[in-house]
Amino acid sequence: MTTANTTGTALLTDGVRAEATIDLAALRGNLDALRARTNGPELMAVVKADAYGHGAVHCAREAVAAGTRWLGTATPEEALALRAAGISAAEARILCWLWIPGGPWAEALRADIDISVSGQWALDELLAAVRETGVQARVHLKADTGLGRNGCQPHDWPDLVAAARRAEAEGMLNVVGIWSHFAAADEPGHPSIRLQQDAFALALAHAERAGLRPEVRHLANSPATLLLPASHYDLVRPGLAMYGLSPVPEVGAPADFGLRPVMALTARLALVKDVPGGHGVSYGHHYTTPGPSTLGLVPVGYADGIPRHASGTGPVQVGGKWYTVAGRVAMDQFVIDLGGDHARVGDEVLLFGNGEHGEPTAEDWGRACGTLSYEIITRIGARVPRRYLGASE
Repeated sequence: MTTANTTGTALLTDGVRAEATIDLAALRGNLDALRARTNGPELMAVVKADAYGHGAVHCAREAVAAGTRWLGTATPEEALALRAAGISAAEARILCWLWIPGGPWAEALRADIDISVSGQWALDELLAAVRETGVQARVHLKADTGLGRNGCQPHDWPDLVAAARRAEAEGMLNVVGIWSHFAAADEPGHPSIRLQQDAFALALAHAERAGLRPEVRHLANSPATLLLPASHYDLVRPGLAMYGLSPVPEVGAPADFGLRPVMALTARLALVKDVPGGHGVSYGHHYTTPGPSTLGLVPVGYADGIPRHASGTGPVQVGGKWYTVAGRVAMDQFVIDLGGDHARVGDEVLLFGNGEHGEPTAEDWGRACGTLSYEIITRIGARVPRRYLGASE
C-alpha cells in the first residue's frame, strides 16, 4: 500500500527500506515531446544499462506502446533479454552496438536483432554466424567521425564499406543503417561538432557511391536531438532525454525542453537520535556536530548506488526541508544532521525526484558529487526495488 505525502509525491511501499518510483506516464510524455521537437525523423528509445537504471523491459514496452519502433542497446545480452521478454521484431527493431570477439552473433541473428559493425573483424565473425544459421543479417555500419571510441576510422572506411557491399550482393546481409556518435554535442559551439557532421556526410557519400542504400542514417544523441536539427537525418537516439533529464543543463532545465524526470528515489529514516555537540558522525569523523543536534539515519549507501562522493554534499528532503549528507556515505547507510528539527523513525527521505515540489533532482546530486545526472540514475543498484506508476493499458 502507498499513500501521498505533503509534497504530492508517492510514499514508499509499506515495509520497504528504499524504493525508486518510475513514472511511465512521464516517460511517454517525454517521447511525445521529443517527437514534436524533431518533427519527422523516427526515434530510437535507448534502453541500454537497464534503461539508465529505470528498468529496460518496462521502459521498452512503454516506448513501443507509445509508437516507438526502434530500441537501442549496448550489449547483445541486453538486446536478447528484450526479445526474451516478448518484444518482437514486428513491434520494434533492436540495435546492439557493443560487440567483442566470440559474442553471441548466431543468437542475435536468430532473434532478429540489428547488429552494428565497426571493423573487419566484426564483419568476419558476423558472416561466419550467417553461414552457420542461414539467417541474413541486418547491419548498421558505424563510422568513427571523431569520438575516437567505437566506429571505423576514415582510412579503413572504404575497405569496410566494400566488404559489406560484397556480402550484401551475395545475399548474406543488408546494410540497413549507417551511423556515428557525437563527442561534444552537449557543448554548443564546440568545434568538433561541425567537424563530425562533415565527416559523417563524407562517410555517407562514400557508402552511397559504393552502392549502399541504408534505411536509416543516424547521428543524433540526446543533446543533438534537442539542439542540432541538421544532425537528425532519418533517426535520432534519445537516451537521457527520454528519461526526462536535460543533457545540456547549462542550456536548459528539463521543463525548458518539455521533459519531466521519470525516476524518484526515496528511503525512510531508520533511526533518529539526539547527540551532543562535537559528536563525530560516520567513518573518519569528517563531520562533527556543531552543537547539540538530532541525527537521522538513512538506510542506503554506495552498495545501493549512492555515490561516496556525496559525502558532505548530497542533498535530501525530509518534511519539505533540504538537508545534506553529514560525514561519509557508507556501504549501506548515511547520516543527515537535522539540527533542531524534529523527525521520527520511518519518515520519508526524498533523495531526488522531478523537482516540481521543491525536492532535489538527479541534476542536483550530479552537481553535488562533481558528476553527471547520467551517472546518478544509472548507478542505482538492484538492491533498490523499482515501483512502476502510470503504465499504459
